[in-house]
This record gives sequence, structure tokens and C-alpha cells, in this order.
Amino acid sequence: MTTAMLHAQGVRKHFGKLEVLKGIDLMVERGQVCCLLGPSGSGKSTFLRCINHLEKIDAGLLAVEGDLVGYRRHGNKLLELREREVAERRRDIGMVFQRFNLFPHMTALGNVMEAPLSVAGVSRSQAREDAERLLAQVGLADRAGHYPAELSGGQQQRVAIARALAMKPKLMLFDEPTSALDPELVGDVLDVMRRLAADGMTMIVVTHEIGFAREVGDTAVFMDEGVVIEAGDPRRVLVDPEHERTRAFLSKVL
Repeated sequence: MTTAMLHAQGVRKHFGKLEVLKGIDLMVERGQVCCLLGPSGSGKSTFLRCINHLEKIDAGLLAVEGDLVGYRRHGNKLLELREREVAERRRDIGMVFQRFNLFPHMTALGNVMEAPLSVAGVSRSQAREDAERLLAQVGLADRAGHYPAELSGGQQQRVAIARALAMKPKLMLFDEPTSALDPELVGDVLDVMRRLAADGMTMIVVTHEIGFAREVGDTAVFMDEGVVIEAGDPRRVLVDPEHERTRAFLSKVL
């Protein structure tokens, strides 16, 4: 395995008799933005969840900065880490879900403060200072005291991004972060993601936002039926794809 930010080699995942991932090979270098594209059911979100061990892989290897995800080597064998060890390694990987997953009983500020307080042991004053800075970074300084029910979908998603950033991750995963939003709210979330990319954050993004992938992505990966069909520079993959399956997909979404 290399010391790329992410190295996936032959990753396979089954749910019962259904094989969802059929040998995924992928490398993402530090500071790159990798956009995963493809139809529903192609395995994109499952692969993303495998990266931080929310789903256990059945075969292959996954490593973040050279450290195996969820396992350690013992001679020629791989031994699964204890949940506490998995949680410690997961701190370096931020994840933003499609449906926000905010704590409804906490304000925006409380949501962003929670993990540094309860997981990282940061002092309350430092957690508050960092949370206020992050909310300002995502354009929500004036919403710190609002509860999720008082925020729009786009605002909730920006709080979710701030919450993920609060743990100072090396890698950010986004699972269709705009698909649950009204169209007029999508732009604000994508703008935050553009700024993160410009600041050098390594990001893997499952998305149907072809314009974002073309503009911001360093790599576009088209998946279908659990395999990578095509990968490369987004300006090529999305404008002049090599494979007929990629062309057929893009003809329906562009």
C-alpha cells in the first residue's frame, strides 16, 4: 500500500448474496478532490461508507495515509481492530451525509462543539471558539443559536460540514450532500465545498452535480454495478468519455 491519502485495492463488499462492490481500485492523493459519479445502486455510497469502516469490506485493502482502515497486519493476516481503535482512526475522516444527521436537541453551535468536547477532550472554551469560527466559515455565524428545525436544509447541511471539520480531519467524505436540498439551496453548500477544495482539503464526493465535478474535481470516477467503468481528469471523462456506458449516463443527466 502507498502513502496516498486513500488507496483502495480490490475492495469487495457483499450484502447477503448481492455483491455491491466487485473489486474497486482507486488512489486519491493529498489535496485532491475525487468525484464519484454513477447511477443509483452502483455502489458509490457503499464504497464511501467502507472508507471509514461504517461498512466492513469482505475482500481487498483500504488504507488512509498508509494505515489500514479497520484492520492491522499480524504477519500475513489482517486482524480487525477493536471498535475503540476504529473510532480513534475515524477521527481523521470527516463525513457529511445526505440527510444532515444533526442532533435535533442541540443548537447549531452545540452540534459543532459536541465531538471535540466528548471525543477529543477539548476544553469548552476552545470548542466554542472553534465552533464559532467554523460556523462563520460556512456563512452561519448568525445562526449559531438556532436549532436544526429552525434552519433550512441548506443551512443544516452547512452546519453538518462545520461539525465534520471540527475534528480537524485529513479527509472529508461527502455522500450526495446536495441531493436532499431544494434547487435554490444547492449553491450555498457547493460554495462551501469549493472553498474547502481551494484550501487544500482532500475530498471524496459522491455527487450528481456534474458542473461541480467538472469545475472542482481533480478526478472523476464513473461507477456502475459495483465496478469502476472509467476514471480520469473530469474535463475528459465528463466531456469526451471513452466508454459507451459513461456516455449513456451523461446523456441523461446533462
